[in-house]
Amino acid sequence: QVQLVESGGGLVQAGGSLILSCAVSGRTFSSASVAWFRQGPGKERDFVAAITWTNRSYYANSVTGRFTISRDNAKNTVHLQMNNLKPEDTAVYYCATDPKKGISVNEYNYWGPGTQVTVSS
Repeated sequence: QVQLVESGGGLVQAGGSLILSCAVSGRTFSSASVAWFRQGPGKERDFVAAITWTNRSYYANSVTGRFTISRDNAKNTVHLQMNNLKPEDTAVYYCATDPKKGISVNEYNYWGPGTQVTVSS
């Protein structure tokens, strides 16, 4: 059974930083593509970043230059380093693996429960 668990969310002031982690179990992690999505209040779930099993990374325009995704195959974990956070980054952040379509498309087979990130102005 594939399971994903996010951690690292919290409350931070604008301009601050957070690191989110996604622990993946139940599948061969080294061959997995993993993505982060977020859903703000009253909004749809949007793509944030993704990393393929070949270590290629992708970012939404809104986070490019501020967020960095990385993977640790020894620990079956993906990290999302978030710098220069803005109030509009406030959302529940979800990690996902095993995309059904494109890596940035909101259709994955497995999702974590999410972690709240709140950025105060």
